[in-house]
This record gives sequence, C-alpha cells and structure tokens, in this order.
Amino acid sequence: MSNQSAEQVFDALGEPVRRRILELLRDGPTPVGKLAEQLPVGRPAVSKHLRVLSHAGLITRRSVGTRNLYALAPGGLAAAQQWLVQTWDTVLAAYARQVSQGERRPE
Repeated sequence: MSNQSAEQVFDALGEPVRRRILELLRDGPTPVGKLAEQLPVGRPAVSKHLRVLSHAGLITRRSVGTRNLYALAPGGLAAAQQWLVQTWDTVLAAYARQVSQGERRPE
C-alpha cells in the first residue's frame, strides 16, 4: 500500500487483540464470526479492530457470497519493516563509527 505509514502499522499493532487477529489470519482468510469466537471481545469490537487493521494496510477484505473474508495483506508489514531496517542500519553505522574511533586512539 503506497500511502501506508510505519506509524499507522505500529499504532495498529499496539493493541494485543489486533496482534492476535493477525496471528489468526496466518491460517488463511477468515470470516469475522470465526475470528470473534477465538477472541476475548465481542463481534462488534472485532469489526472495529478489523477496520483499524485494514486502514493500516495490514489486512484485506473480500466478499464471498454473504460473508466477508479477512486475510493478511501482501506486504502489509513492509512500512514497519522498512522503518526497522533503516533504524537498525543507523544504529549499526553509529556503533561502527564509535568502534573505529576507539581503535584509532592511542592508549
């Protein structure tokens, strides 16, 4: 999703129920009712969580007959992954500079 931001993804993942929904969706597309059966919140709350996850680009929804099936979005975690890689690269580069400067100092 081109307008997906790491902030939206991390905000969505900050809620334990939403993380659990993503775990449940690893098994494949699932209707909201089946998700609700496996969560400690009611179906209306699950629907709200699904909207947040969808808005963050983490899941997709498709209609099959009268049911809406939710699934993990391909590349849904890409913005978060990119943010983590950039942050980690910056930290590693700073560490490498410190080590390099430390090696050049006479003792």
